[in-house]
Amino acid sequence: MQRILAFFLLILLFACDTDTSDRNPYLQEIGFRFDINTNLPLYSDLTNEGSAIYIGNSQAGTRGIFVIKTLSAFAGYRAFEASCPNHTPSNCSTMTLDTSRNSVTCECDEYNYSLFTGQLLTKLDDDQRFYNMLEYRVSAGNGVIYVTN
Repeated sequence: MQRILAFFLLILLFACDTDTSDRNPYLQEIGFRFDINTNLPLYSDLTNEGSAIYIGNSQAGTRGIFVIKTLSAFAGYRAFEASCPNHTPSNCSTMTLDTSRNSVTCECDEYNYSLFTGQLLTKLDDDQRFYNMLEYRVSAGNGVIYVTN
C-alpha cells in the first residue's frame, strides 16, 4: 500500500509545473477586436499574397498593428503589434513597414523583424534578453479579417 501511495505522490510531484512563460515585460496584452473589410480600397492590398499593411487605429493593439497576407496554405493572414517588442511604448517605438522586404524596423535601435514569422532579424551581440513581435489571433471569412487578442 505504501508503494502505491509513494507512486501516486511521485506522479503528482512530476505533474506539477512551474510557470515558464515568455511574457514580454515591455508590452501590455490588451484585449481588442478589429475587423478589416478587404473589399474597402484602404485594405484591398491584403487580397494579394505577400502584401502587408500598417493599421494605425487606436482600437487595434497598443500602437496599431501590421497585417500580412501569407500563403493560403498557412492560414492566410498574420497580425502583429506595431510597437517594438524590445522597448516600452514611446515616440520611437512604433515600427515602420518596409514593403519591399516584408519586414518592419524599430526606430529606437534599428531592430528589424520579419512579418512572416515575427522574429528578430537583426544580429545582436548583447547577452541581454530580446523578444520577437507580439502576434495576435487572426481569422478570416467572407472578405473580412478579424484580428483579436
